[in-house]
Amino acid sequence: MPGTSDEGESASPSGSPAARASASARIQVRASGVHGRGVYAVAELTAGERLIEYRGERIDWDEALRRHPHDPAQPDHTFFFHLEDGRVIDAAVGGNSARWINHACAPNCEAREADGRVFIHALTDISPGEELFYDYGLVIDERYTAKLKKRFECRCGSPSCRGTMLAPKR
Repeated sequence: MPGTSDEGESASPSGSPAARASASARIQVRASGVHGRGVYAVAELTAGERLIEYRGERIDWDEALRRHPHDPAQPDHTFFFHLEDGRVIDAAVGGNSARWINHACAPNCEAREADGRVFIHALTDISPGEELFYDYGLVIDERYTAKLKKRFECRCGSPSCRGTMLAPKR
């Protein structure tokens, strides 16, 4: 829900309920100038800090392909997050605010997987009002044509923008 934060979604070093409650108020979903919705800091966030878990239903790729697209009007927009074990997190089912973090080619956050769970960590200090971004690094088995890159166009505006959310094939 725009302008709110999901209860208990953020993590804090201590992990205590009071610390989790105060951490969950540190980010907020709002309209984004980059793409639709985005996630913003509402408090100072520190480089290295674990900010939020990317939550959703864990499914296999066959089920993900069966569900695709979530929105036929936007067939390339999903809330899928590929896991190292080959499964997928579908944040359209049971997901939280992490699904609204946008892509950037020069991100201030990164996704880290540990034991089948994905956490978003700050790469830099982030001030209140700043939008959170991580590099989606999308991988598609097709040849990267200009048409395919355009389908996954990046709108981050970074001086180092590669123009696409697709990961380099190098």
